Amino acid sequence: MSEITSLTDAVKLAAGISLTEAVKGVSGRRTWFVDELLDIEHAAQGGAPHRAMRHLARCVRLVALAVLALAFPLVGSTILDGDWRAPAANHKRVALVIGNSTYQYTPKLENPKNDAADMSSALRKLGFQVIEGFDLDKAAFDGKIRDFATSLAGAEAGVFFYAGHGLQVSGRNYLVPIDSQLTTASALALEMVNLDFVHRTMEREAQTSILFLDACRDNPLSRNLARAMGSRSAEIGRGLAAVENGVGTLISFSTEPGNVALDGTGRNSPFSGALVKQLDVSTDDVSGILIAVRNAVMKETDRKQVPWEHSALTRRFYFNTAAQSAAAASGRSSEAAEAWRATKDTTNAAVLGAFVTHYRDTFYAELARARIEELKQ
Repeated sequence: MSEITSLTDAVKLAAGISLTEAVKGVSGRRTWFVDELLDIEHAAQGGAPHRAMRHLARCVRLVALAVLALAFPLVGSTILDGDWRAPAANHKRVALVIGNSTYQYTPKLENPKNDAADMSSALRKLGFQVIEGFDLDKAAFDGKIRDFATSLAGAEAGVFFYAGHGLQVSGRNYLVPIDSQLTTASALALEMVNLDFVHRTMEREAQTSILFLDACRDNPLSRNLARAMGSRSAEIGRGLAAVENGVGTLISFSTEPGNVALDGTGRNSPFSGALVKQLDVSTDDVSGILIAVRNAVMKETDRKQVPWEHSALTRRFYFNTAAQSAAAASGRSSEAAEAWRATKDTTNAAVLGAFVTHYRDTFYAELARARIEELKQ
């Protein structure tokens, strides 16, 4: 090969296809690929043969990736991403868990403190940094939220679990500290915790936000607030209201919007008990876990309570990181198998080399290496 081999000749040598075909095959998937080709072309036309030779190897590799992309377009973009744009792992996961049982101005709730304690234990076993609070008054509740916001900075995931009283007013949800009296209209701002504040704080700080709300109990304090609000008392709704969440967020309610959840007769409420059990034993992602929780709660309550969620998650989220790794390995193996079916009959060593580089940790890479050795003979 001469020192001034053209880009087109290099393409033909590497893959037996035209530069136009290669670019068309991948330009719609990754603009960086086209940029790389243009950089190589610029070097080749710069009047410096040694610069062209320096980039020629890059050209061969890029064309090999183009061939793979043309051969199996469904996984082509994954190949390009996986080899060139692997993101840095971030495993920081933080949870705020609160259970309010001993209310000062309304009868005690038996389950929330137990629910929160069991949830904290389950999340710690799963590798979460847990901030927990039990029987919090307004000042202590606000303090825990501040601690949570600070710890969340840069986190891969944030989880908020709340068990206790909650209520909705004008479509907004509020969580009730244990010292709330709700005897004046201003109590809504002064004595309550606005769930939107917690929710938006999580979305601002963490990549993925998951909220579990076991706060749809019948709340006798709402009657105090209704009297204080007078003609505006109709704005107080039953249970909690549906929430509009941002991208990357899932909000799970112990029952459907506007309905009241049951307290249960054992250590835990039906919802929290089922959730903790699933976190302890399930290797599924959060969506699968919540389906199992819903079915368990419906069975226990004779379908009187149906857990509900709103999700805008953009990826599968696993509480169990070992299960996540296993799922990723399985998915990668399936991808490699599909890629190998499209590549195994090639006689182009550059294509096989690109396959080995990308799928080096799979069984199919060994097959590709063996195929390369056959071609050398």
